[in-house]
Amino acid sequence: MDWDNVAAEDVIEALREVEWSTPPRSFGEFFSRFAFPRSFSKWKSRLKCNLYYYRTNYFILVIFVLGLALVTRPLALVGAALTALSIAFLNDSFAASFNEKFVRTIRHFSPHMAAKMRPPHMPVIRGRSTARKTVYVCGKPRWVFVITFLTASLVMWFSSCGLLWVLYALLTSLAVIIVHASIRTPNLKARLNTFREEFRAVWRNYSEL
Repeated sequence: MDWDNVAAEDVIEALREVEWSTPPRSFGEFFSRFAFPRSFSKWKSRLKCNLYYYRTNYFILVIFVLGLALVTRPLALVGAALTALSIAFLNDSFAASFNEKFVRTIRHFSPHMAAKMRPPHMPVIRGRSTARKTVYVCGKPRWVFVITFLTASLVMWFSSCGLLWVLYALLTSLAVIIVHASIRTPNLKARLNTFREEFRAVWRNYSEL
C-alpha cells in the first residue's frame, strides 16, 4: 500500500471504522527496529502506517501514562477512564459491540427496558440505510454518551485539581507516540496486515450490496 497517497483524513476515518478488538502487537515487535526516515515524504508515510498498525499499542500507552500521572488522584483517574471510554465510543466497532453486550445484559433483568434501548428503525433505500453512519448506544446517538462522559471527566479533573497533570500526561504520551511512529520502520508483517484488513473492508462493503 502506498501511504503517500493516503490523506490524514483517510487515516482518521479508517481508525474510526476499523475493529479495535485485535490484541496489541508484541513488546518485541513494538521495540524491534528503529531508523530515521530519509525524507519528509518517507516520514509522513511511515507515521501514517505505524499509527494505523500499532493503534492498540498507542492507546494502551496513553492509558498507562495517564494512570502513572494520576495514581495519587483517584477522582482524576476516574475522569481519565471516562475520557478513554468516550474516545473508544468514537470507534464504530467498539460502540456497536458495547451496545450489544450492554443491552444483552439488561435483557436478563428487564426485557422491557432492553427493548427501549434498541436503535430506531432505519429506512432502507435500494438496499442501503439512509443513516448508515449513525451509531446508536442504548437507543441514543453515540455523541450523547461521548459528550456526557467528556463533561463528567472535566468536572472530575477540576474537582481533583488534576487538569494540569492530565495535560502533561497527554502531551507526554502524544510526544512518545509521534517519536515512536516516526522512527519505527514498517516491517513486512505490517504491510501484509494492512492489505488483509483492506481486503476485509472491501469484501464487507460488497457483501452489503
